[in-house]
Formats: sequence, C-alpha cells, structure tokens
Amino acid sequence: MKSAVFGERSGHLVQPALAAIAGTAGIAKLALSTTADQELRVCVCDNVQELVHLQPAWEELLSASPIASIFSTWEWLVPWWRAFGGGQKLIVLAFYDSRSSLVGLAPLELIARRKAGVTLQVIRLMGDGSGDSDNLDILGRPGFETQITAAFLKFLKEEFRRWDVCELNRLPEASTAGRQVLHHLQKSGWPNVLKAQPCSVVTLPESWECYQKMLSSKERGKINYLSRRLEKKHQVRFYKCTQLSELSTCLDALFQLHQKRWELQGDRGTFRSAARRDFYYETSHLLLERERLQFWLLELDGKPVAALFGFRYRDTVYALQEGFDPSYSLDSVGYVLRAYMLKQLIAGGVRRYDFLAGTSPSKTRWGAQTEQYMNIHFAMPFTCGSLYLHVIHHIRESKEWLRSRLPRSAWAVLHRINVHLRGQRRKASVAAQP
Repeated sequence: MKSAVFGERSGHLVQPALAAIAGTAGIAKLALSTTADQELRVCVCDNVQELVHLQPAWEELLSASPIASIFSTWEWLVPWWRAFGGGQKLIVLAFYDSRSSLVGLAPLELIARRKAGVTLQVIRLMGDGSGDSDNLDILGRPGFETQITAAFLKFLKEEFRRWDVCELNRLPEASTAGRQVLHHLQKSGWPNVLKAQPCSVVTLPESWECYQKMLSSKERGKINYLSRRLEKKHQVRFYKCTQLSELSTCLDALFQLHQKRWELQGDRGTFRSAARRDFYYETSHLLLERERLQFWLLELDGKPVAALFGFRYRDTVYALQEGFDPSYSLDSVGYVLRAYMLKQLIAGGVRRYDFLAGTSPSKTRWGAQTEQYMNIHFAMPFTCGSLYLHVIHHIRESKEWLRSRLPRSAWAVLHRINVHLRGQRRKASVAAQP
C-alpha cells in the first residue's frame, strides 16, 4: 500500500460555484469541511488482500455516508472484482485525516479500451462495465468532501499519470462527490462531459393501503384480481430466501427462470456467463449473512415460477434481477410476486424501492418516478484523452442535430440500424465471456 499527502487550502471558494452547478434537487446544500486547510494522506490499495484489511474501516465510513448504497459496500465490490477484474488494475484510493481515520474511499480500476484503432487507458469506478452495478460513488465522510475531491484529482494529475480518460458512471443525482468533481473540473479547466441517465424509484408510504392509493384504479384492481385468480388455480407459496442452506437452490431457480425467458426470445441471457453466476453466489452469501439480501420467490404447486432478486440497504431495496416461467405468462406470476413483495417490504419499514437504471411502463405502473444518474467523463488538458472526449462530444451533438432535422421515418430507420448493431455487439461480448 503506497501513500501520499495531498490537501487543498481554498475550500472557501467552493460554495458559490457549487450552487450554480447543482441547480436542482437541493444538491447545492453541501457540507463544507470545517478543517479546510487539513491535508489528507492518500493510500493506494492495489490488491484484494489489502481490501480485506480495510473492511472494518470501510464499513464505518459507509455508516457515516448519508447516501451510501449497497453498490458501495465491501460485500458487493470485492466479489465483483473477483469475478470481473481479470486483466484490469485495481486502484482503490483510501483518504486518511491527521488522526489516521478513514474519511474517504475512491474504489477505482484501470482498463485498456480500444477505440478507432487507439488504445485508451480508462479509469472507472469498481463495479462499472459488467452491467450489474448502479448508484456507484466515491465515499466521503461529511465535512471532508472538498478535500477528498481535491486530493483525488491531484493524485491523478501528479502521482498516477498512466491514464487517458476517467469515467465516473451512474453516480446518484445527490452524489456530493459528483458535484464536487464537476466544480473542481470547471475551476481547473479540465475537459469534461456530463451526461444524465434516467432511473426509476418508488417512494413507499407507511402502509399498504396508502400505497394502493398511489396506484391507478386499474392497477389496484389487477393486483387483487390476479392474486385471487392464481390462488383458485394453484397451490400458491410466496417465500423469501433467508437461509444459507437454501440459497444455492434459490439462485439456480433464478438463473433458470431468467435464462428461459430470454432464450425463448433468441437472446443468450445474462446468466450464461459463469463469471456472473459465480459473482451472484459469492455476493449473495455475504449479503445474506448481513441480512441485506431481498430474494423473493413464488411457487405454484411446488414449482418455482417467478423470482425477484435484490438487496436492502437502510430503508431502500434495490431491484437487481428477476425471472419468471414464460409458460405462466398469462397468469402474470411476476406481477403477482412483486405486489406481494412490496406489501411485505412496506410492512418491514422499506421506504424506497429502486428499480435502478431505465424507465418503462412496467416500472411507472408501480408508482415509480424518474430520477437521474450522473455520468462524468474527464481528462487532463492537451492529452489524447481530451481529444477523445472532444470527438465523442461532437458525435453526440451531431446525432442530436440530425435527429432534429431528419424526417421521423428516416430517423427511425437509422435508430433501428443502431439498435441492431448494438445488439450484435452485446451478443458478441456475452459470447466471449466464459
């Protein structure tokens, strides 16, 4: 583990600039450090064994972070690295104050990415790239955000120069670290691109009756009708996986149900990957031991027909994966299971149900509102990375220009071609996984 000392002595410049950058959602109200001239020591962890030693302090830091999520926990990120970290370099930055207390953590990785015949060295957050992680972030103890961000960027500039582009993807809209990074980038003149990505979240009330009032009369009627109809046709059993002894069986059911649905549509399915299955086995065991696993199943006549797989952190449940038997699609088994699960979650004190990235009618019907993730990409000035960001940004601008001027039919044709090409690339990527 290597260390360096960085600090910032101009913390008083942050507040007015951040108010202009944050703009909405009350994000401008950030806690500024009361020790703005205190230097931080930065230690670099580059192997899993060092992260094992860091685990107790990591957990304490999570407890102090008001917007920490399951995707920033040791139990999520370390198994993820073991499954998907091959061929990548681990760069976890641990920030310590003068009392040697952990006040910040930037879990990063370095990957090589080839674009247009050029290989770029890309720094990104651990958990990014496999399609499994949302709500990624740089952790910071309240009051140290300014110093952590300054030390992070100074480390990239002066200590670790073997990178071209840094991509901080899927940061929550309320991420203090994200807003601080944007401020420092703009203040220093570093090239950067900010892109919003929609996500869907349901704010849950204190009772099932109040929640039903949030839904349309159509949805309320469907919940009651479909549940009663299923109970008349089958022997119904809802249950939550709570024992390690049953976890492997439940996971196998999830994998089979998920794969069966997608393979019928001609897709390989995400659980064709052995690495992903191994990852789910390991992280599920760890999170079940911490009573953070939310894994619900529905059986009809003794046969599993639907599964919802997610996690609870504080008062939020994150919906990660689901699967259902297409043979029972007319019975809406996935819909019935979600209604049952939400009723149990509300009774158990859950106040947010996070559908994660994307919006769709299948989410809004449950009362989901649209929020935003931040994707922040940046590079140092006058580098290959800055040229890459410039080109990508102008490609995006050109796309929007074409969309506003082409006839709708012509744009639709281009869109279908692009979707087809992306699908082919995704299938090739899945096929290449072990």
